[in-house]
Amino acid sequence: MAAIDQKLIDRINVLAKKKKEGTITPEELKEQDKLRKEYIKLFREGFKSQLKAIKVVDEKGNDITPLKLKQEKLKN
Repeated sequence: MAAIDQKLIDRINVLAKKKKEGTITPEELKEQDKLRKEYIKLFREGFKSQLKAIKVVDEKGNDITPLKLKQEKLKN
């Protein structure tokens, strides 16, 4: 899993500012769309990885992790 690079975030923010100011070019709009899709992909991968690391226990210490999550953990 790749981490979200700060350069990616910075470039997305620069393009968002240009769009808000009305100074963005058609090429930059395409770049912005591509970068946002990449950001979302990386975010989802990271979030899914975090979810797979979760174990749910009740107050008695019993493992009550949902079956679907347990199955996802076993896939890897």
